[in-house]
Amino acid sequence: MEILRGISVAPGVAIGEAVILEREDTRIPFRTVDKDDVPAELDKLDHAIAHSIEELHKQSAWLNTTLGHDAADVFEWHIGVLKDERLRHSVETMIREQCAAAAYATSTVMRNYQRRFMQMSDPLLVERVRDVQDIERRLLRHILGESREDLSHLTKPAILVAHDLTPTQTAGLAATKVVGVALDSGAATSHSAILLRSWGRPGVIALNDISSRVSGGDLVIIDGTNQLVIVQPNESTLEDYRRREAAFVRFTDTLDELRDLPAMTLDGTRISLNCNIEFPGEAAVGLSKGGDGIGLYRTEFLFLRPQGAPSEEEQFEAYKEAILGAAGRPVTIRTFDLGADKYTQERNYEQERNPMLGLRSIRYSLQNLDMFKVQLRAILRASSFGKVRLMFPLINSLIEFRQAKMTVHDAREDLEDVGIHAPTDIPIGMMLETPAAAIQVEEFCREVDFVSIGTNDLIQYLLAVDRGDERVAQFYTASHPSVLQTLRNIAKACTSAEIDCSLCGEMAGQPLYTIFLVGLGLRSLSMAPANIPEVKKLIRLITLPQARRVARRALSFDTDRQVTNYLRDETRKMLPEDPI
Repeated sequence: MEILRGISVAPGVAIGEAVILEREDTRIPFRTVDKDDVPAELDKLDHAIAHSIEELHKQSAWLNTTLGHDAADVFEWHIGVLKDERLRHSVETMIREQCAAAAYATSTVMRNYQRRFMQMSDPLLVERVRDVQDIERRLLRHILGESREDLSHLTKPAILVAHDLTPTQTAGLAATKVVGVALDSGAATSHSAILLRSWGRPGVIALNDISSRVSGGDLVIIDGTNQLVIVQPNESTLEDYRRREAAFVRFTDTLDELRDLPAMTLDGTRISLNCNIEFPGEAAVGLSKGGDGIGLYRTEFLFLRPQGAPSEEEQFEAYKEAILGAAGRPVTIRTFDLGADKYTQERNYEQERNPMLGLRSIRYSLQNLDMFKVQLRAILRASSFGKVRLMFPLINSLIEFRQAKMTVHDAREDLEDVGIHAPTDIPIGMMLETPAAAIQVEEFCREVDFVSIGTNDLIQYLLAVDRGDERVAQFYTASHPSVLQTLRNIAKACTSAEIDCSLCGEMAGQPLYTIFLVGLGLRSLSMAPANIPEVKKLIRLITLPQARRVARRALSFDTDRQVTNYLRDETRKMLPEDPI
C-alpha cells in the first residue's frame, strides 16, 4: 500500500481501478513498407482522418448539449487541423517518397507540427501543443487499430490517473464511468481544477509522479477531503474507505433536499449563494443546485478558440443565453480576463517575463479598446433580457476603474447612434484581487456599485505564490493570517460604506471557510454549482453570533496551520454526519 498526498479539488471518496491517460511522449519506430503496400498505407491514413473527424463531431455535439456551443467550439480547432490539406499532403508525401508506414509518417509530421508551436515565444501556446498531441494519438489509434479503451466506453467505475488534463478533456468526464481523478500536476485554482470541481467528483492534483507510480488496473482510493491517494490499499483500509464512500453518498443525498430552501442561518440571516460559470449553458445547471443567481460569468472562455475573438453578435447570443438560463435571477458578467494564464489569437506572440504581473485583465482591455467595446456593446444589448451586473477584473487603481466606466459610456453611445437603446441603470462593480486595491478599498467604495473579492488572485499576490505552480502549491493557502486580516478589512469597509460585497474565489465554495466568511459580515458568496448544497447546509446550521465568534477566534491565530485546524474542528461540530 502506498499513500500519496497532493491538493484536493473536490471532497469525497472514490474507489476504482486505475485507468492511465498516457503522457504524450510515445514515439512510433521508423518502419518502411514495400512499394506495392504504399496504397494500403494511404488508405489507412484516409480512414484514420475520416474516423477521427467523425469522432470529434460526435464529441462536439455531446458537449454542445451539455455545456453549450461555446464549450463545443474547442473541438473545432482539432477538426480544422485534420481537414488541413497541407498537413495531409505532408504525410502522404512521406508515405509515397520514403515508403514510410502510415503510423510513422503521421507521427513524424505531427511532431514537426508540435515543434512549430513550441518554438513560438508565448509559453501559453503549450495548450496548443497538447491539442496537436491529442490529434496525433487519435490518428495513431485508428491507423494501428489498437483497442485502447476510450473513457466514454468504460463499463465500471474507474479512477483516472494522468499527468495533466486540459479543460477539454475535463469537460468530457461527466459522460464517463470515471468517479475520481488523480493528476501529477496542477494547482487548486487552475482552469482544469475549477472544471473538475464543477464536475463534482473527488479529485487530488499536484501529486508529482503518480502517473508513473500507478499501473492500469491497480486499485486506487481517492480521498478528496483529506487530499490523499491510496494505491493498492490493504484489506482493512479498503473496508474502511468503502464505509466512508457509502456514508459520503448518504450525506450528499441529504443535500439534494435543500435545493429549494434558502441559505439562511438559524437566527434568520439570509446569505446569497451564487454560481461561477464559464459557459452559458451552465447557468441553468447552477440554479438546479439551488443557486440564487450567477455571481461570476467568466467570459474569457468565449475568446479561447482558434478562430480568434468572437463577434459582437456571437457574444450577444452567449450572454443572452446565460441571462435567460438564469430565469430572472441576477447575472454578474465579468469582462474578459485575458493575458497571464489565458491567451487569445489577438495577442502578439511576445513573451512576458512575468505574465501574472504583465499585460492582463483590465490592463489588456484598456489597451485593446476596440475589442473591449465590442464586448461591452454585446453585454449592454443582452442586459435588456434580465438582471445584469457588469464587473471589471483586476482593478488596481481608481484611474483604471474610471477609464473602464467611461468606455461603457462610449459603448452605450455607439449603440444609441445605431438606434439601439441600452439600459443606463446597470450596476457596475469591480473584482478586488490585488493588495493595492485592498488597501484602497475605502476610496473604491465611493465610486463602485459593488465589490467582488477574487481570492484566487488576491491570495497569490498577497503571499507571492504562483497559484499555477504545483512545486510551491503548498504555500498557497486561504488560511494564511494575512489573507484573513485582509478579508476582514475589505468586508468592514464595504459594510461601513453600505456597498454590496461578495466573494467569488474558490475559497467561497470550501465549507472549511463558510462560518468564518459569514462571521466577517459577507452576505453573498459565489462558487462552483457543485459546492452550493454543502455550503447551504452548513449556513442553515449556524447562528450569526456563532459565526462572529468563530471569525474573531480565527483572526487571533498567527499561523495558517492553526487557522485550518480550528476552522476544521468548528465545521465538524456543525456537520458531525459528514463521514470524512
